[in-house]
Amino acid sequence: MATTDVALQIRPVAPTLGASVRGIDVRTIDDATFELVRDAFREHRLLVIKDQSLSPEELMAWGERWGDLLVHPLTPHIDGFPSVQAIQNTGKKTTINEHWHTDMSFEPRPPKMTILHALAVPELGGDTAFSDQHAAYDSLSDGLKAMLDGLQAVHAAVGLARIVGKDPRDAPRAVHPVVRTHPDTGRKALYVCRAFTQHFEHMTGSESRGLLEFLYERSYRPDFTHRHKWEQGDLVMWDNRSLLHYAIHDHGDDPRLLHRITVQGEVPV
Repeated sequence: MATTDVALQIRPVAPTLGASVRGIDVRTIDDATFELVRDAFREHRLLVIKDQSLSPEELMAWGERWGDLLVHPLTPHIDGFPSVQAIQNTGKKTTINEHWHTDMSFEPRPPKMTILHALAVPELGGDTAFSDQHAAYDSLSDGLKAMLDGLQAVHAAVGLARIVGKDPRDAPRAVHPVVRTHPDTGRKALYVCRAFTQHFEHMTGSESRGLLEFLYERSYRPDFTHRHKWEQGDLVMWDNRSLLHYAIHDHGDDPRLLHRITVQGEVPV
């Protein structure tokens, strides 16, 4: 992506998604440079902003430049900062993000964006993988695209509720289109994930299973993905309307601490 700002460097990291960003401090970024970053986010849908050092207040201030911040309905936050969560290594048996998903799709207005700030990372492992759902949709046949058009699916936080000790019957749930149109670009993307999608609306789980399994497998085909290796100070932000992600727990007991915020999105259409 071309830019006239010699300090700002934006470089793609994978064929279909993602870019690294260097040469800025998000605490002091001016409005003109912020617009360049916004354009890059719209184009690449995943930005890795290098060498940032942010307090929770500063992380929230950066997120608020993109929209209203959300409070997660099930998992805890940092004391005094309701929109900031600490994502840390508590062991592989208790990890809750080792699956392909889009954040909080069980909400009527899921977050448009998730932002993670790396405070401590293992020397090896602990990567996060991302998969391009526009590319996944584009790879489908015209016949299947026509079948999916207008189809909706039920999303619910049933498994997450069990993990955090809540009654799964009270888990938040929502109904969303299986194919959603991005409000900024007009591109279509698959919008299902194994973590939260329960079944197609007006169908049973068994009736839905075959097609959903096909869509899940298609959604993270290797040529649609990028695997990010974390470095301390990375500020990674991605578009939940366009991408799935998967937190890989292969680092044993090595410390890994990230601060997480999400930015309010719109009702999927």
